[in-house]
Amino acid sequence: MLAVRMLGLSQEAAAPLYRAASSGVPLGFSGGLSRQAVVGGLLLLLATGCHRSAPEHLVRARDLVYARQPQAALREYRQALDVVEKDESPEAVRIRAAALRGAADVYWLELRDVPKAVSVYRELVAQVPDAPETAEAHVILAGILETHYRDLRGAISELTAALGRNPPQAADLRYHVAKLYFELGDYQQAELEARAVANQFPTSGVADDAWMLIGQSLSMREGMRPEAARAFTTLVERFPKSELVPHALFEIGKLRSEAGDDAGAIQAWVQALERHPDPAVVQSAIARTRQRIAQTTPRGMGAREAFQRPDQPRKVVQARTSLEAAGGTAEQAAREHGD
Repeated sequence: MLAVRMLGLSQEAAAPLYRAASSGVPLGFSGGLSRQAVVGGLLLLLATGCHRSAPEHLVRARDLVYARQPQAALREYRQALDVVEKDESPEAVRIRAAALRGAADVYWLELRDVPKAVSVYRELVAQVPDAPETAEAHVILAGILETHYRDLRGAISELTAALGRNPPQAADLRYHVAKLYFELGDYQQAELEARAVANQFPTSGVADDAWMLIGQSLSMREGMRPEAARAFTTLVERFPKSELVPHALFEIGKLRSEAGDDAGAIQAWVQALERHPDPAVVQSAIARTRQRIAQTTPRGMGAREAFQRPDQPRKVVQARTSLEAAGGTAEQAAREHGD
């Protein structure tokens, strides 16, 4: 209003300028506006735009994001940063972190401009390393580096930086680091990271996943089959209700089969069969193993008869169900029938 009074403009004449100032539309010498009105508009722009406080710019930027005007929001975030450019007070640092995080999120979530998003997230990390927004920026950067650039080591570096801030989701982040090492083929480091999760967060939602990954990492290393089997067994014993139990049992069966313990392999696979999401895979493994047993057993004898003494009578048991025929126990067959 001060600029209007200084220029001698009526409120009716100033109304278009207010609308232009608030909308960000460039002014020109068209649309019936005089040079005096344009100069007044410029003063209004100064009064309504440049004189906003940094917190006001933040509020307006968020409103513009909600209104799906990302470019206008970016201008407000930049203006908030300009206001606190040389201010190192705690409040200015807080505003700087919020503005950089907001701008980065606009590039990433609204505009899908990945390079710009990475650049601004990294600017946030560099300028305000101790802000709460920075730990979140590390996690977001890790996801971008992993999914868009396949820079797995870069993602590990960002997650490790986030873990240095002791975030509430530390167990999940540490487990993700272990998975990335496994994907890189660094099975020893994957095992170490997964063990850290299992030991430091034994009651977390990823503790059973960590034991599964420990077993998988060990099974990929030469001469570590017994240790891998123990890891899978730990999962089965500590987390009996976990959906990973049938997968761990299947892996135990594979390890036993590779070690020449076909009977033990079948035993583990039959246990896995009850809860495995893909029973056909388990049944196929059982069938292949039984076929191999048959091919290496003297003709006319079953696997057990081949190792019985001649004076032992042969005992024939009629299988009641497909599960018992596959090698399951009578108790398991009874459960299948509801007996």
